[in-house]
Amino acid sequence: MSNPSSTTGYPKAVLFDLLTALLDSWTLWNRSAGSEQAGRAWRAEYLRLTCGCGRYVAYEQLVKEAAAHVGLPESAALALEADWLQLTPWSGAIEALQQLRSHCKIAVVTNCSIRLGRQAAAIIPVKWDAVITAEEAGTYKPDPTPYRLALDVLGVTASEAVFVAGSSYDMFGTAAVGLRTYWHNRVALPLVEGAPPPEIEAPTLEALVPWCSRFDVSAHNNLTA
Repeated sequence: MSNPSSTTGYPKAVLFDLLTALLDSWTLWNRSAGSEQAGRAWRAEYLRLTCGCGRYVAYEQLVKEAAAHVGLPESAALALEADWLQLTPWSGAIEALQQLRSHCKIAVVTNCSIRLGRQAAAIIPVKWDAVITAEEAGTYKPDPTPYRLALDVLGVTASEAVFVAGSSYDMFGTAAVGLRTYWHNRVALPLVEGAPPPEIEAPTLEALVPWCSRFDVSAHNNLTA
């Protein structure tokens, strides 16, 4: 594990959703489904299933169930897995991670199997301090367990870290754990009903490093507001 620098402005760790906040998985899901409309419906159903699942059920099984629920054949889920290594980072993701790496620990907390989660994390050319999957945590986000496992592995508290979400389902979990949250809302998803709003929402990752660099100052402002 890397040692964070003595720079006081940054959090000790930045945790990331992987498949939505850092990687463009939407394009792959849409292609596997045969259209953007079908891919969006499939992905929305998958997110609903994982949010309500709690205890870990095989990721690949949930993907197939979500496909069946929206009228897609099993071949769509098989195509998604076959083309898994074609996932690509969002523009700005690698640059943001490289900048943060010199100031704090960086980790992934992903709703995925160990096998596919580690394959996806390895697509991004950075050294991770931890890659936590739903399979090893035993539960899917937004259950607090995966976030807390990541914090324990990194040796930091929730007040010393932030989370970068890809969908607003994560906000249920980060609010429960006490993680300040940046929502990288690349595809303009609506806020899920009942989800707490993030501290910052942006369509790109451009504001992430500046936001993290003001971590101590903004935390103080939140406490005194």
